[in-house]
Amino acid sequence: MAERLPFTKVLVANRGEIAVRILRCCREMGLRSVAVYSEVDRAARHVFEADEAYLLGPAAPQKSYLNANKILDVADRSGAEAIHPGYGFLSENSEFAKLCEAQKITFIGPPAEAIELMGNKVAARALMRDAGVDVTPGSQGAVKSEKEVRDVAKRVGFPVLLKAASGGGGKGMRIVRSVKEIPSALRAVRSEATSSFGDDAVFVERYVDRPRHIEVQVLAGPDGKALHLGERECSVQRRHQKLVEESPSPAVDPELRERLGAIAVRAAEAVGYRNAGTVEFIMDEARNVFFMEMNTRLQVEHPVTEMVTGLDLVREQIRIAAGIGPGFTQDDIRLYGSAIECRIFAEDPENGFLPSPGRITTYAPPAGPGIREDSGVYEGYTVPMDYDPMIAKLIAWGRTRDQALDRMRRALGDYRIGGVKTTLPFHRALIDHPAFRDGDIDTHFVDTHPLDLAGGSVDGLERVALAAALVAAHEDCLHRAQAAGRAREMSRWKRAGLQDGVGRRLPGRPER
Repeated sequence: MAERLPFTKVLVANRGEIAVRILRCCREMGLRSVAVYSEVDRAARHVFEADEAYLLGPAAPQKSYLNANKILDVADRSGAEAIHPGYGFLSENSEFAKLCEAQKITFIGPPAEAIELMGNKVAARALMRDAGVDVTPGSQGAVKSEKEVRDVAKRVGFPVLLKAASGGGGKGMRIVRSVKEIPSALRAVRSEATSSFGDDAVFVERYVDRPRHIEVQVLAGPDGKALHLGERECSVQRRHQKLVEESPSPAVDPELRERLGAIAVRAAEAVGYRNAGTVEFIMDEARNVFFMEMNTRLQVEHPVTEMVTGLDLVREQIRIAAGIGPGFTQDDIRLYGSAIECRIFAEDPENGFLPSPGRITTYAPPAGPGIREDSGVYEGYTVPMDYDPMIAKLIAWGRTRDQALDRMRRALGDYRIGGVKTTLPFHRALIDHPAFRDGDIDTHFVDTHPLDLAGGSVDGLERVALAAALVAAHEDCLHRAQAAGRAREMSRWKRAGLQDGVGRRLPGRPER
């Protein structure tokens, strides 16, 4: 039986797989749902998953998914009493959270004050230092000149990392390995920070060579008491953007897990946090850990935590926003098994991961024990070029890390997406790489370990290739027969191999 909540209708201010994920949770909880969409997303999957859907405007995010006033107007017209922002877009916009509060709309996320405090990395570092949390050595605040960058680098040692104070998503970052690189790097980071975040403030921190990117999931109830749900390993990245995540990390033992969890809880409670959030750390080769930032939203990689804890983080977000506590304690949290997630992008990994928008002609996701697929697309859907090209997430769980990897290997081999280039070949090669299987990874793994993009998961690829060849040969025979005037003589069972009884293409059959 559904819980009694102070709201009955939720607007999901997002698109793609995360919007679908939230809409499904709303259905499970007996909540009515509202989707919003841009002009290029009229046929998007999240539009059909919702009870109601409203057009925001043109494709440009500033005129649609980033337009707070339009979204709030839809909330008013639809009668939505709560808004879930997903991740990206307005999810970490403190002004949007304030506008929701002013209009008596429940914002399913942290308080605006916490978003504001942790959204600026300079302020967040200072706050963490005051709370007794180790931060990466670097500048005390934003740097104003090249001389200040040189002074910090002299004190902490090269290489250093220049970072946008309001940055995120891998944008506004440059590694500086010598004094002569400072002027151009500072100009580049300031320019990117201004265009991406509207803030050119930059700070400096020591760059950790061969770092691991470890993050801890936290949940803070309405009373401000926080819990941690274990860690995630997010070190496999390209251009500072994550490609693969897993929980637990193969580099974290129970003692370090407790220490990281305690730090994350302390960080969340120091800012008066509520709802779900993630505290991110850099870990060096000596297993020293430093606070990096806190993401005040749901993470893309939240499914791996759900798989090893058995919790539904979106459900917990909604309940906390409704004033209901988690209903469990830290002692109740146990990590069972291992889970890994591969982000599936419409990108060409053989061509520098360039975006590959276009129509998906074949879409057959994998299934089976321990396999979960979170998707925002379908066969026939056109991937637009206007947004992030992630189209799905594939998650595998196993009793051990080896079993999770074996299941992921099989699932990647079974996954079929046609019509656009995807990162499936990259993931197939990665899963088979000995260093990755051994857990010997860092944030430079993709740059330092060339992958055989044609050699991963050979069995699965051969099955797909054989199926495609058979279909192509069958269709070629049909067209030759039609051209010769013999199509009428073909038996009914041959026709059934290409089309069903009403002329629709069978699932998985490529269209010509």
